[in-house]
Amino acid sequence: KNMKSLMVMMSMAGLLPFAFAQSAPPPRVDPADAKNHIGEAATVCGKVVDTKVSKYGIAGHGKPVTFDLDQPEPNPVFSFITFGTQPAEPQEAVAAYSDKRVCVTGKITKSPSGGPPLIMAADRSQIKPQADAK
Repeated sequence: KNMKSLMVMMSMAGLLPFAFAQSAPPPRVDPADAKNHIGEAATVCGKVVDTKVSKYGIAGHGKPVTFDLDQPEPNPVFSFITFGTQPAEPQEAVAAYSDKRVCVTGKITKSPSGGPPLIMAADRSQIKPQADAK
């Protein structure tokens, strides 16, 4: 009875849609357009065309691996960074995503080194391999 009363009150106040609203998925952004979405959560999809394993590791994670989408060095347009499933295995991450189409979801940030915009995907569930279009 209390729930029914609450729903009636919320619908009268015009709030019922908000009570059951799912958060919308982040917008899909092309790698070349990511520079226009710094600070926003988005899903960026493209083909991994270049990888770089860092010289230095991060305690508990191992060496970060940078993946460039659509455009390789020297003019990358977007990157994402992740780690191997085990700290000593950055090559596992390289093998998982090299030359594949992927979508990565997260907050787009500026590269501290002045490189392309990027998403830090420390949680590998943020990265979804895509089927190649035939």
